[in-house]
Amino acid sequence: MEHEIRSFPENFFWGGATAANQIEGAWLEDGKGPNIADAMAAGSHTTPRKITLDIDENKYYYPSHKAIDFYHHYKEDIKLMAELGLKMYRMSISWARIFPNGCDAEPNEEGLKFYDSVFEELKKYGIEPLVTIYHNELPLYLVNQTSGWADRKVIDYYLNFASTIMKRYKDVVKYWIPFNEINDLTTSVGNWNHGGIKNPGTEDFSNQVDDPNKRFAALHNQFVASAKCVIEGKKINPDFRFGTMICHITVYPLTPNPDDILATQKEDQLRNRFSGDVQIKGVYPYYMARYFEKNDIHFETEDADFDLLKEGVCDFYSFSYYMTNCITTQKNVEEVSGNIMGGAKNPYLKATEWNWQIDPVGLRYTLNHIYDRYNVPVMITENGIGARDRFEDGKIHDDYRISYFREHIEQMRLAIDDGVDLIGYTPWTAIDVISCSTGEMAKRYGFIYVDADDNGNGTYNRYRKDSFYWYQNVIKTNGEEL
Repeated sequence: MEHEIRSFPENFFWGGATAANQIEGAWLEDGKGPNIADAMAAGSHTTPRKITLDIDENKYYYPSHKAIDFYHHYKEDIKLMAELGLKMYRMSISWARIFPNGCDAEPNEEGLKFYDSVFEELKKYGIEPLVTIYHNELPLYLVNQTSGWADRKVIDYYLNFASTIMKRYKDVVKYWIPFNEINDLTTSVGNWNHGGIKNPGTEDFSNQVDDPNKRFAALHNQFVASAKCVIEGKKINPDFRFGTMICHITVYPLTPNPDDILATQKEDQLRNRFSGDVQIKGVYPYYMARYFEKNDIHFETEDADFDLLKEGVCDFYSFSYYMTNCITTQKNVEEVSGNIMGGAKNPYLKATEWNWQIDPVGLRYTLNHIYDRYNVPVMITENGIGARDRFEDGKIHDDYRISYFREHIEQMRLAIDDGVDLIGYTPWTAIDVISCSTGEMAKRYGFIYVDADDNGNGTYNRYRKDSFYWYQNVIKTNGEEL
């Protein structure tokens, strides 16, 4: 006898996501200081983004300096998000807009006022904010004065920033994410964006010189900072809820060869479970001690750190999901790209122009994989497809995006039917943003189109895509009509 598939819960958080450095622009306006995103020049799928500590706007184009100019369009943009029907908006607060150098004695009041206004607009339309405290935005001054997140001093600077905004917005923000995609520091590409580490010899984002000792020190320091943030936040407002944000690199073995199975398990442990275990269970898992030993990785810790990790665990598990990768011990197999890292090509999947494989069923698998391990509420805080949109007569027919979201939302509902406690979905993105990995506008993700090109030219007018109206109806029917 067939059973009726469970529906989305009535209070489900249908939403959309962005990050400050990919939308705000106004990079030095009203007292804001430069951050690590502001030092990344434009690139493309084939040209890596240059990292330039000396920012030279005559020589390079820096996409974050203007981005989509949300700083001057936020009222219009939030009104469009309300029309879309968003119940939740995942956003980040720029550290350098509040503390221009990252370690200033006093916060920048103009920066705080800007976010006052953003939260006021969200409240006006009944949209729940989900705030990422650190989303790839270490102030550039700290990069030059410290070794980035590899320096323990940064923990206290971060905590001062986090406490400042949690106190300021304690009555308007309930849901917080201490760090975006914290596990990216398990990969060498995470050095710059996530750790604020520029090792000698690194010139661009895609080919970074790596020192695993510094990188894992940075990750450990972020774990400690996250725990301290949770502990401090619960003192400020006991109703605060904190979430992980794991870049979930879901992996399959390419073949049933036991060597592939074992390699896949080890990959999943390092990339996904390690960070989830620390932030949800409050402990370093057994396999990491051996990993550090085998790879001769050493970094500074304090005994008190591990008590803090136990005390400052997160309340819910949130993650990004874009694609899956295959792992194999075979040599000379065809490879594909991905969010932070790629893998062996899966013969059963199609891929985007940027060579990211599309795997909706993998999302159901991932949701079960996560909930089985952690048994806390789950949120998908990034999921989407980067594609070139054709803008004709003010219209954008993006059936490919609708198809992508429809297939993924169907699998979310099946995961809920499996028993997963899925409480929210904030796709990447609510509105077009500049791409993190390439700096392009052409790689578009949003439901709302922004008329700007890869070089910052355009009217910056906003237009509703076909996917806007489709998602609007999905939200209105609580996922019943796809």
